[in-house]
Amino acid sequence: MNRPDRRHARRALLLVVAAAALSSGCTDSSTSIGSSSSSREAEVAERGASVMPFDLERTTHRFSKADTGGVQTVVADDAQDNTQISLIREHLTAEAERFRRGDFTDPASIHGVEMPGLDTLRTHGGRITIDYETIPDGARITYATDDITLRDALHHWFDAQVTDHGRHATS
Repeated sequence: MNRPDRRHARRALLLVVAAAALSSGCTDSSTSIGSSSSSREAEVAERGASVMPFDLERTTHRFSKADTGGVQTVVADDAQDNTQISLIREHLTAEAERFRRGDFTDPASIHGVEMPGLDTLRTHGGRITIDYETIPDGARITYATDDITLRDALHHWFDAQVTDHGRHATS
């Protein structure tokens, strides 16, 4: 299946999941919260399919905070899945370049323009060192800064991604 067909199939599946979550007839507050979370995760996954070329069902995002910033890692769940590994590397290479320029358009289109930390990160003006690195099963971007405000923005941004990506992300 070619890339546009895979994306179309993923979107259709995600729409079905989102519709099921919304029509589940929640009656108590704990179920309602879970459905809201599932709905948000489905929305983010659907928008992510138009930005990220790899398959969220076959990959995992990891966000690790550090005193100087943090590390964003994306790996293929199957270390032998060379297609996903290649797509991860292609995407993160381009994202690191954009992030260095303060271009966070892709995360905004996936998570929304009000995503925590995003406005601050857009104005970093080179005060965040952003390094890309391949790893055996994917790639990582390391963010480092001495600016506490930028570090806190990175941490808020990481937290929002872990929440929004749900089962596709860890911290």
